[in-house]
Amino acid sequence: MTRPLNNRQEYRVLPLDDTVIFPGTATQFSLDDSLGEHVRALLAGGHGFMVGLTRREPDDDAPFTAEDGFHEIGTLLKVEALEESDRGPLARMRSFRKVRVQSLSIHGEEIVARVTYLTDVDDWEGTESEEVLTAAKRKIQEMGKHFRGSGPYVKALRAMASIEELIAAVMPMLPASTAEKQALLEITSRREAGHAFVELLGRQKEALEIRAEMSKKMNERQSKAHREALLREQLKVIQDELAETHGTAKGGDDYRTKIDEAGMPDEVREAALEQVDKLEALGPSSAESGVIRNYLDLLVALPWTSEAPPDVDLTEARAILDRDHHGMDKPKARIVQHLAVMKLKNTRKGSILLLVGPPGTGKTSLGKSVAEAMGREYVRMSLGGIRDEAEIRGHRRTYVGALPGRIIQGMRRAGAKNPVFVLDEVDKLMMGFSGDPAAALLEVLDPEQNDSFRDHYLEVPYDLSEVVFVATANTTASIPPPLLDRMEVIDLSGYTASEKHEIASRHLWKAVLDDHGLDETQLVLGDGALDALIARYTREAGVRGLKKQLATIARVVSEKIVIGDVDLPYVVREDGLRELLGPPKVRHDSVPEAHVPGVVTGLAWTPVGGEILFIETSLMPGKGNLILTGQLGDVMKESARISMSLIRSRLALPSVDLAHNDVHIHVPSGAIPKDGPSAGIGLFTALASMVQGQAVDARLAMTGEITLRGSVLPVGGIKEKLLGAHRAGIERILLSKENRDDLEDVPEEVRDALEIVFVETVEDVMREAFDLDLPQPAFHAPPDEPVAPVA
Repeated sequence: MTRPLNNRQEYRVLPLDDTVIFPGTATQFSLDDSLGEHVRALLAGGHGFMVGLTRREPDDDAPFTAEDGFHEIGTLLKVEALEESDRGPLARMRSFRKVRVQSLSIHGEEIVARVTYLTDVDDWEGTESEEVLTAAKRKIQEMGKHFRGSGPYVKALRAMASIEELIAAVMPMLPASTAEKQALLEITSRREAGHAFVELLGRQKEALEIRAEMSKKMNERQSKAHREALLREQLKVIQDELAETHGTAKGGDDYRTKIDEAGMPDEVREAALEQVDKLEALGPSSAESGVIRNYLDLLVALPWTSEAPPDVDLTEARAILDRDHHGMDKPKARIVQHLAVMKLKNTRKGSILLLVGPPGTGKTSLGKSVAEAMGREYVRMSLGGIRDEAEIRGHRRTYVGALPGRIIQGMRRAGAKNPVFVLDEVDKLMMGFSGDPAAALLEVLDPEQNDSFRDHYLEVPYDLSEVVFVATANTTASIPPPLLDRMEVIDLSGYTASEKHEIASRHLWKAVLDDHGLDETQLVLGDGALDALIARYTREAGVRGLKKQLATIARVVSEKIVIGDVDLPYVVREDGLRELLGPPKVRHDSVPEAHVPGVVTGLAWTPVGGEILFIETSLMPGKGNLILTGQLGDVMKESARISMSLIRSRLALPSVDLAHNDVHIHVPSGAIPKDGPSAGIGLFTALASMVQGQAVDARLAMTGEITLRGSVLPVGGIKEKLLGAHRAGIERILLSKENRDDLEDVPEEVRDALEIVFVETVEDVMREAFDLDLPQPAFHAPPDEPVAPVA
């Protein structure tokens, strides 16, 4: 229906979604069936006009009203042709002029608009239209640079003579919003429309440049990522080829999987992944790749996750310790106590024990038994002779041939975070030009620090707080005090002859037979042979030398058995030891039948146990000199001078003039250095015996320190000294009264065999040594009047 009405017209509305049509443009639309029929009717009647109106809400399916359904300004369209297509009727149209909607009427699906025609006002001033046209063409040309193949189109646009023609040609393709296009369409001033068009072109040009820049960066990033992925895939193929040729080689993905499975702390995991990234960036032939692989292999092999402490049965643990070690009651009790504390607290915290004792007393093997009793892994590390700090802390990876320290290597071998770690011979660490390894151990053995131990090779903290460290040493004298302070010291003394007998019969002899392929049907130790072997062929506090002698017997007898010279079983008897081992190799000092005046038996501590020693004195004409021989140390020399002063100041000497005689003190075995305060009362008693001309009982031995006041002070090593005295045949012992508590560590059989007398002063020593009832008259009383000083 098309009929004029006083310069007003009514036309069927062509609803437009997200489209704005400007006058002077050709376009085409797919129509629905209703509009298609309408257009056919229009073409049949010779009138093909419609009004194109843009919807305000294109997604709104609600019925339209004149107020909010469509924009008021639209375009008059003329249908030039109608064609059929796969999507329905296709109408080709051309727009003529702007129109304003006066009213809308809706009849079902048919929308009819009453419109008035609009004519734009030509208000250009001077050459302004040409300038605006030139600016618009320039922006269009700049925008065309971003589109490949846009040259002919831009050339055609530059040939246009008016801004209105340019707007009609550009706006359908300009990527502006529908609101911006509708706003430009509604401007009725040509001048304002031209300026608005140039401004819109400027905004679109900037947006296009931003999008182009972002697209370029994204393309570069994608190209780089694609290139890296391609190169990584090629590298993987090369590595696989090399692995087939030269053996397997792990790649980054393999390490990432192992790192995820290792349960590393976040700090360690980040460091490991950083090394994996470096490994992937390097070629397989790079020298550094081998260093990185070794480092990553160490990281993934170390135990990082904590495990709950095993539920230890204290009775079973004590049974294991008793099974493997005879005696050692104090160390075993301390270990069981530690297990009890761990069970009560349910803690993973380790401990640091130091077992101190002579060689061969079972310190190292005790650590292995501790691991079995606690249900933990066992690892051992020998520290003897280590001079380099890097042996403990490791080498930095910048050095050629760098290795982790022995602590980290031990943890890798253990495969668990809470093993029993035995540090053997900690007293034999030595300081070298490369640092002090004992100082490096301070962090390892400090419970307050070892939860973040840093190895130079590892370069990340490692937790050692769950490790049970068991250190061993022969003496604490050579251990630095700061290091010793971090450990709990447990003393292991030497064994008695009966304890050695038990250890040899229970453990050593069976082990020797197994080592030599023998059994008890071939070789048997006869009665008395083991005791004779202990007494005549070993000189030690432990049992290592005893095991060596047993091994010698096994070797000699093995030869006889193989040759067939003996009947089986071969029985080793006491009188046959000389044939198997040769003459006795050990001579212990034994007490003679009697001493001459001036000789006393003393007691000494040595690293291999206690021994007796003889202190000999002699008086000769001279000038009052004191002569000391026998490699006496400074402390023994001081004890000799104190003893001499006590003799001169407190003992009555009616017949001896010490001012005109020299006194010579000698301790035999002059090749062996001797030192310590323990010989104090022995030196004093030997001098008293000399000046009085009275012999001391040969079966009396003594040990103790003396002071210038005549007091007898306690000394150490009582257990070892009494064991040595018992072995040598001593019957009576003089000890300081303050050493009474030390007898608790002495085996009961030794205590029962010895008569132990406690003394407090040198007067008590004189009474016991000479069997005399000597009151004060035998000694000088302190003067009542002060003595005048000598000028």
